Amino acid sequence: MRYNIKCEPFPIVVCNLSDGEEIITESGVMVWMSPNMEMQTQAGGIGGFFSKTLSGEHGFTNTYVSHGKGLITLGSHFAGQIVDIDITPEKDFILQKGAFLGMESGVNMSIFFRPNLVTGSFGGEGFIMHRLSGNGKVFAEVDGSLVKYQLEPGQQMIVSTGHVIGMDSTVIMDIKTVAGLKNKLFGGYGFFNTVLTGPGVIYLQTMPISKLARSIIPYLPRDDSKY
Repeated sequence: MRYNIKCEPFPIVVCNLSDGEEIITESGVMVWMSPNMEMQTQAGGIGGFFSKTLSGEHGFTNTYVSHGKGLITLGSHFAGQIVDIDITPEKDFILQKGAFLGMESGVNMSIFFRPNLVTGSFGGEGFIMHRLSGNGKVFAEVDGSLVKYQLEPGQQMIVSTGHVIGMDSTVIMDIKTVAGLKNKLFGGYGFFNTVLTGPGVIYLQTMPISKLARSIIPYLPRDDSKY
């Protein structure tokens, strides 16, 4: 597969497939394609269905098969970037819910539970995520801009809620309580931050759509007739 990521800040990834080549996508992300692409919708088995549903994705994926040389374009849901991630047999990747766009057929997607339920419930990053393994490319969408850090063993990064896109499977995710009651109530970050501990690469996004939505709410018109 050959591909080209372009058109930021509303990005797309244009994929050129050879005869018989496949790409698996999240439901509803295809924006245009050549007429020789055949779509097959599937749940990926009971485990795959519940994995995707619980982790915030639709329960179904679409597999597109090219008959001859084909083209398919995937688009993100929000202004930002599309990032390509290399998955190898030696390197699994943990991806945040809502970030998955598509992957080559050599990549396997499975459910990944955070070991500590409290971490997911209160840390804001979700205790159910995707584990990507196998061999091939994965495309993920980023809200705002992407920033990557290589953490050394034991090195930590404290991240505000919603800004984690994903990480190497060697990275440990936990939470840290914001110190001080005043900080918790008026600091603007809630009660918890996410703590990522190396070794491994972490992927962060600068403007989560959830944060943007909260910042817009005070400016939306209100129907004061109800009060």
